[in-house]
Amino acid sequence: MRIAEINRETRETQIKMSINLDGSGAAEIKSPIGFLGHMLDTFSRHGIFDLNAEIAGDLEVDQHHTIEDTGIVLGEVIKKALGDKRGIKRAGFFVYPMDEALVTVAVDISGRPFLKLDAEFSSVAVGEFPVELLEDFLLGFTNALGVNLHVLVHYGRSDHHKIEAVFKGLAKAMKMACEIEPRIKNQIPSTKGVL
Repeated sequence: MRIAEINRETRETQIKMSINLDGSGAAEIKSPIGFLGHMLDTFSRHGIFDLNAEIAGDLEVDQHHTIEDTGIVLGEVIKKALGDKRGIKRAGFFVYPMDEALVTVAVDISGRPFLKLDAEFSSVAVGEFPVELLEDFLLGFTNALGVNLHVLVHYGRSDHHKIEAVFKGLAKAMKMACEIEPRIKNQIPSTKGVL
């Protein structure tokens, strides 16, 4: 089983997270930011990953450290669970419709972090989640995991729907990328021999 746990404590945040990449989509999330917890639950269910998270942070400052560090820990725990990445499909993509919103997400677990987010939002925040911090979450995730991530929000009226479609699309793309390809189950999916 590809299971891992990370416990990250800084002067700004305390985050404990575990994941089972071959789970059933079960999630237990404790987050002081309701929408962040909702998005992690969504990621778990749509990626069919078992995800447990206990998140605390310096919300008396603002939400930035908590949201960014959660992205970092999610990337770290997935990277740890993947091990040497032997047999994974490596790349994945999904076009996700969320009511009136449409989002495309493409990932390559290449070991070379890069984020391209193309999105426009009209709101300052969704609940207690400032929309500008979506990029910080994804950047933390991208750098910690070492993934090439492209996210394109084509259109949508509701910023809630657009961000939720991003998380659902990311979950589906990551599910595909993390899946074991039986024909190469003992190989590293790279001409370099390492990811």
